[in-house]
Amino acid sequence: MSSERTTISLLQVEPELGEGLNPQELSAAERVLAVPGLTLEPGLWNPLDEFAEMPPVVGVMILDGVLTRDVVFAGRTTTELLGSGDVLRPWDDDIQFDPLPFAVTWRVHTGSRIAILDTRVAMAAGRWPPIATALGARHVRRARTLAFQRAIAQLPRVDDRLVVLLWALAERWGRVGPGGVRLPLDMPHRTLATLVGARRPSVTTALTGLARDGLVERVRDGWLLHGDPAEVLAGRLNGNAALRS
Repeated sequence: MSSERTTISLLQVEPELGEGLNPQELSAAERVLAVPGLTLEPGLWNPLDEFAEMPPVVGVMILDGVLTRDVVFAGRTTTELLGSGDVLRPWDDDIQFDPLPFAVTWRVHTGSRIAILDTRVAMAAGRWPPIATALGARHVRRARTLAFQRAIAQLPRVDDRLVVLLWALAERWGRVGPGGVRLPLDMPHRTLATLVGARRPSVTTALTGLARDGLVERVRDGWLLHGDPAEVLAGRLNGNAALRS
């Protein structure tokens, strides 16, 4: 997979990082935060090769596109779905697991851009605390998303896992339309399976049932979700709780 380097005005593409700055501070920060960027083509991506010589001080931030990080351990794969605003440090976030027999694979699913958060970003965060706060919030959001994904995987029924996952993804990536909520993530059943901790055949069977019930519909660029999410999830999850009691 090839990549192309560019220069990015970080606060223009991620204005949330500048919230809390007064106009003078914002103008100065915009001038400072012209950072290198990479445009990534779809396919496998090896960030360790990309940043082998000098990893960025802070990390890299996904600006647009969709990436996945697959962890293979004991013959099973777990997937993390990543998108706009996520901050990564892929060159050092697995060191504590080195004694274990596992492997990590990164894949770019759609044409993506990432910003390289180098020394300029570290210095700006020290000079303007709201930038440091916003960067910290991105790390917290990623951790909470992973925790929620783990909670989804504890649901006993695969179809319930998928309904919750798709609506959770729709909160971030979905677009409301006349036919429902369109989720433009064209993920194969294999990826959905590794996101919810299931086997691919079980996911295929569950999606067939959900489509038959009128809850999800496969469309050209992803999925179309039907119904009110609060009612759909409350009905299914409350029913599960009643069965367990």
